[in-house]
Amino acid sequence: MNTGSDRGTNESAADESAVRATEATEGAEATEGAEAAAGAPETPHVSKAPAFIKARRSLHLSWQVGVFVVGLAVIAAGVAMLVLPGPGWVAIFAGLAIWATEFAWAHLVLRWTKRKVTEAAQKALDPKVRRRNIILTSVGLVIAGALIGFYLWKYGLVLPWNLKDQ
Repeated sequence: MNTGSDRGTNESAADESAVRATEATEGAEATEGAEAAAGAPETPHVSKAPAFIKARRSLHLSWQVGVFVVGLAVIAAGVAMLVLPGPGWVAIFAGLAIWATEFAWAHLVLRWTKRKVTEAAQKALDPKVRRRNIILTSVGLVIAGALIGFYLWKYGLVLPWNLKDQ
């Protein structure tokens, strides 16, 4: 922001960018909600790579590519485990956490995901929601039991290893 002083353009441009950064930080802190209320300081995202890797651009780029590939592999395994036996969602979130060590966008996505999971957990513990879920589950089990009972009454129970006509 130009205050009309006799400073050079470089200094005023630096001041303007500092003011914008401060305003952006204040806006982000206002939207944080739970974190701001908890008193958690907002820290900028910094690479978790060792200092000697960050000192060399090509080595740091290689490090980031490696982190991306490892995170992608963990996320792909998690997606596969959604249909195969295994902890699919845990692996997906672990891959996202791996990405968050190097990439600011993944850090933001992980923070948003944590907030949404916390909100869902709080909502699930609400007595009205729990009561509704228990009622819906009970009704679903009664309907499934009735359908299975009707099928067994109509067609009987024939086990696959007792088939006479093959």
